[in-house]
Amino acid sequence: MAILAYHVVPAKVLASDVVKLTDAKTVNGKSVAIKVSEGSVMIDGAKVIVTDLETSNGVIHVIDSVILP
Repeated sequence: MAILAYHVVPAKVLASDVVKLTDAKTVNGKSVAIKVSEGSVMIDGAKVIVTDLETSNGVIHVIDSVILP
């Protein structure tokens, strides 16, 4: 459960918001590092490959690997 909760931020954060951040607190209580470099966004070393998939219960951003707390 801790790994899943580390992938969830308790807020609606769109890609246009993410690029302005350097970190974000997750549901698990720990923060993920956010880095924007050469047109890519990295979350704890995982590359964001799809953004802003809006669903009925939030927004999904697809990353290319599992991040660990």
